[in-house]
Amino acid sequence: MARLRLAAWTPPGRLRTAGAVLVALALLFGITAAWQSADRAAAARQLASRSEPLSQDAAELYRSLADADATAAAGFLMAAAEPPEVRKRYQDDLATASRLIPQAAARSGTSSDAQRRLAELGQQLPRYAGLVETARAINREGLPLGGAYLRYASDYLQKTVLPNAQQLADTEAAALDGDYDAAAAVPWAALVLGVLLLGALGRYQVVLFRRTNRVFNPGLLAASAAVLVALVWTVGGTAAAGSGLHEARTQGIDPLRRLNQVRVVALQAHTAENLNLVSRGATEAYNDRWEELTRTLAGPADSAGSAVGLLVAPPDRARRQLTDAQHRFDEWQQRHAAAAELDAGGDYEGTLRTTLAPGRDDTAEAAFNATEQQWEQAGRAEQAAFDSAAGGVDGGLAVQAVAAALLAALAAGGTVRGIGRRLAEYR
Repeated sequence: MARLRLAAWTPPGRLRTAGAVLVALALLFGITAAWQSADRAAAARQLASRSEPLSQDAAELYRSLADADATAAAGFLMAAAEPPEVRKRYQDDLATASRLIPQAAARSGTSSDAQRRLAELGQQLPRYAGLVETARAINREGLPLGGAYLRYASDYLQKTVLPNAQQLADTEAAALDGDYDAAAAVPWAALVLGVLLLGALGRYQVVLFRRTNRVFNPGLLAASAAVLVALVWTVGGTAAAGSGLHEARTQGIDPLRRLNQVRVVALQAHTAENLNLVSRGATEAYNDRWEELTRTLAGPADSAGSAVGLLVAPPDRARRQLTDAQHRFDEWQQRHAAAAELDAGGDYEGTLRTTLAPGRDDTAEAAFNATEQQWEQAGRAEQAAFDSAAGGVDGGLAVQAVAAALLAALAAGGTVRGIGRRLAEYR
C-alpha cells in the first residue's frame, strides 16, 4: 500500500491520477447532460402528444355536457317547433361526451382517480339523457310535469355529472403542468459539471505548460473544445426549447384554459336563462344564477372588456374572433335585458319570442350562438398556436442529448490521448 501511495506521487502517477479524474468528470458530464436532455425531450413529447390534448379533451367533455344542458332547455321551450338543428346539436353534444369518456380512459398513464371519475361519468351520462327524454315526452303531451323533469335533469347534471367532469379536467390540467415544468427545467447539474470540467481541463493544461514548457497539448485542447461545444449546445438548446415552450404556454395553454372557462360560464348562464323560462317564473333561483354568472363574465369594472377581459395574451390570429365574440356577447346581454323587461311586465310569449324563436336571428339565443361560434374559432386558433410552438421541441432536445453524449466521449478520448502523450515521455 505504501508503495502504491509512493507511486501515485511520482510524476507519472500524478499524470495517471489527473487523467483518471478528468476522464471520470467528462463521462459524468456526458451522462448527466444526455440524461437531463433526454428526460426533458420525453416530457416535451408527452406534453405535445398526450397531456395537452388529453387536458383539452377533458375541457371539451365538460363543455359538451354544459352545452347539452343549455340546448336541451332550448329544445324543450320550442317543443313541437324545435328545429332539427337544435335537436342535432344536443345529440352531437352527447355523442361527443360519449366518445371522449372511453377515449380518455384508454389513454396510457391516466391516474386511478381519473379512471374512477370516467367510469362514473360513463354511468351518469345515460341517466341524464334518460331524464331529458322523459321530460321531452311529457312536454309533447302538454303536461306541466315535463318542466319539473327537465329541471331535475339539469340539477342532476349541474350537481353530480359536471363536478366529476371538472375534477377530471383539473387532474389532467395538473398533469399538463407537470409535463410542462419537466420539459422547461434548466439542466443545472449538467451545466455545473460542464463548467467544472472545462475549468479543470484549462487548469491542467496550464500546469503541464509550466512543467514541460509546451504551449499546446493537442489531446487536452481537443477535449476542451468538445466540452465547450457541448456547453454552448446545451445552453443554446435549453434557451430555444424554453422559448418554444414559453410561447406554447402564453399563446396556447393559458389562453385556451381561460377561453374554456369563459365558454363554460357562458353556457351555464345560457342554461339558467332558458330554465328560467321553463319554470315560468316559479322560482327566482335561475334568474339569480344568470346574474351571478354574467357578473363573473363581465369581470370587475376596470377589466379590459367583459368576457374578452378574462383572456390573457391571446395569439394574434385569435384577436379578431375574440373581438367579434365581444360584440356578440354584448348583443346577447342586451337582448336578454329586453326579454327580462317583457317578462317583468307579464308578457311570457313576448319574452319567449325575444329569447329564442326558430328561424330568427334577432333573439338572445341567436346572439349567444354567434358568440359561441366566435369563441370556438378562437379556440382553434389558440390550439394551432400551441401546436406550432410546442412541435419540434422534443426533437431538438433529443438531438441535444445525443450530441452531449458524443462530445463528452470525444472529450474523454482527447483527455486519454493528451495524458498518454505525456506518459510516453517517461518510458
